[in-house]
Amino acid sequence: MTTALAPLAEPWSPAEFEVRLREVAGERYHDRHPFNLRMHSGDLTPAELRRWIANRFHYQRHIPVKDALITAKLDTPALRRMWLRRIQDHDGPAEGEGGIERWLRLGEAAGLDRERLLAADDVLPGVRLAVDGYVNFCRLRPSLEAVAASLTELSAPDLMRTRIDAFERHYRWIEADGLTYFRTRVSQGRRDSREALDLVLEWARTRDDQERAVAALRFKCDVLWSLLDAVEAASSREENP
Repeated sequence: MTTALAPLAEPWSPAEFEVRLREVAGERYHDRHPFNLRMHSGDLTPAELRRWIANRFHYQRHIPVKDALITAKLDTPALRRMWLRRIQDHDGPAEGEGGIERWLRLGEAAGLDRERLLAADDVLPGVRLAVDGYVNFCRLRPSLEAVAASLTELSAPDLMRTRIDAFERHYRWIEADGLTYFRTRVSQGRRDSREALDLVLEWARTRDDQERAVAALRFKCDVLWSLLDAVEAASSREENP
């Protein structure tokens, strides 16, 4: 007896697919994490904020690494040129420039030693695992999923604006020049998310492709949430040794 195969699900329309991606970014992005809520309310101690800066730097310095892995998957010069710009945004066109340098200056403005940041001695195990997981995801998964995972940038510009306001309002002990990274990422995040979204909408033609793209974005949200879980847990241990 022959068993009939279940019919394949119809792909979502481009508009519905985009809505589903934006819903993931809107509902699962780490701006809702308790640690970020405390940060934006001005409730972090200097020690907690410095711990976050140091551990988030471990993520920041791996952004060009994961983007290099994505670039290697792209099959046209135009796409590679577009994605290579992301690497330059973070590594900088020259020594002393770029997003990683700006994050180091944020650390210095908060009273952290540059060499200690670079040594990564203060990075928490949970943060290392989260960052390694994301880098390996971009190494091992197809280009559609690796690019879709970057769509947390859909929510990044609003978060950057909220963060700038919070730092200026509540953490005035941090020198104003240290906020340059956040200011730069408002426009960069808007541009990058639009480019990545266009690619994902173009590449995901089947329902299976679309669902894998949505799952990739969920995974990236989990990475960012897990990073903050580790930082929050360290703060709790400090308060309750």
